[in-house]
Amino acid sequence: MLSIVQTISLIGLNGNLVEVQTDITGGLPNFEIVGLPDIAVRESKERIKSAIKKSGVELNSRKILINLAPSDIKKEGSGYDLPIAIGILLAIGAIKNFNTKSVIFIGELALDGKINKVPGILPVCIEAKKNKIKIVFVPKENEKEATIIEGLQIVAVANLIEVMEFINQNKEVGETKKNINFEDENFKVSEIDFCDVKGQENAKRALEIAAAGWHNCILTGSPGGGKTILAKRLPTILPKLTFEEALEITKIHSIAGTLKSDTGIITTRPFRSPHHTITQTALVGGGRNSSPGEISLAHNGVLFLDEFTEFKRQCLEVLREPLEDKEVVISRVNYNLRYPCNFMLIASMNPCPCGYLGSAKRKCTCKQYEINRYIKKISGPLIDRIDLKVNVFDIEYSDINNNDEESSEEIKKRVNIARNIQINRYKNESICSNSQLTGKMINEYCKIDDKGQKIMGQLFNKYNLTMRSYTRILKVARTIADLKQREDIKYDDIIEAAQYKCQEWR
Repeated sequence: MLSIVQTISLIGLNGNLVEVQTDITGGLPNFEIVGLPDIAVRESKERIKSAIKKSGVELNSRKILINLAPSDIKKEGSGYDLPIAIGILLAIGAIKNFNTKSVIFIGELALDGKINKVPGILPVCIEAKKNKIKIVFVPKENEKEATIIEGLQIVAVANLIEVMEFINQNKEVGETKKNINFEDENFKVSEIDFCDVKGQENAKRALEIAAAGWHNCILTGSPGGGKTILAKRLPTILPKLTFEEALEITKIHSIAGTLKSDTGIITTRPFRSPHHTITQTALVGGGRNSSPGEISLAHNGVLFLDEFTEFKRQCLEVLREPLEDKEVVISRVNYNLRYPCNFMLIASMNPCPCGYLGSAKRKCTCKQYEINRYIKKISGPLIDRIDLKVNVFDIEYSDINNNDEESSEEIKKRVNIARNIQINRYKNESICSNSQLTGKMINEYCKIDDKGQKIMGQLFNKYNLTMRSYTRILKVARTIADLKQREDIKYDDIIEAAQYKCQEWR
């Protein structure tokens, strides 16, 4: 007998409807899966046979042929276990009178019939809604993630017996409501705060500007100066996520398998801090299963690269295009994958190999050629893409006893005002922050007076600025003006923006 069950195959963040066609006939016992399955799908045969047997159904000696159509799309992962098992049960009559036309199944089977969670349920549900699917059977552990999307009937099941009983008893399922009200969600309050950081007013100001305009920033200073402490507190002053932003982040983490079972949707901006030994593939994505990398997992959040110069040069150089395009393209023979990666890059590094160049407390022991070689680990084109370069100085003893440091909440209020100004300004554009301004938009939104033009000309010639550096100074100046809640970019805004871009490294 022939049966047809539907599921969804994911390629990156996008999906395709797949028909699981099952044909069972007499003859020599055999179980074959065709349709471009990967190793995980081919290995499902033994899991499925054991799960069906443990669920009280005997397969006996049968010839089973499974075709996953269309056959030109590679089928990856263990999520095909459940639809294949349902197809077999339909074909042998263990499940009866069930219309599978507007239903999809997805889940991994254990040997005892339990249905285990699988990655990518959220994009599967989004794709199901696009294809006018009504009912989606998902593992119980994926229920919170699946019920984010309205307009679907989600059936969360723990084992194969539950699925059989649900179908054979013709149970009804109502339309699932969103499992959270995103606006009323209790966002986790951070235990860290900028008021914990003593001194470093220059660095705090730079991070406030970075947060307000979504600018990249590099912190340079001696060991123990507070670079890492400052960077880790940056998320506490970033604006709250919108539902659309949270959905984008959750989709990526769902695909990567990093979404926890008790988390329906990610409500805080990501802060990713990979070790400097990370590989190029782990950083930008790819690999055998073309998974998203750290830059995509940091989408709509912060990518913090501590000990910047210790990262492999090839790892850093591949950041160039993602920093400009806000997406990464992973090319394969038959398809290209596009993962969004609109992250804020925050890097930290020592000024020299020993770490004490320019320190008022310890003498640098490095030779000049050692310092030059150390700095050259970071290429000019990459540095050109960083908007703010900040020197983090050693703190003084008097700073330690200062209890008047601003809290993250106070800084965040100013950041939110500046971001709201940008959102309103660019409501008719395809951007929402100053860092995303294009050349044409810069001419329209970053107008400067004659005095500003004069100082920009002097800076351009003195520091041999590239066009990219020139436009980035204007973008930062636009953000500084927004923090001051004024429409026009003034002379002092340009001076402050230029000091972050043009200052010499210590």
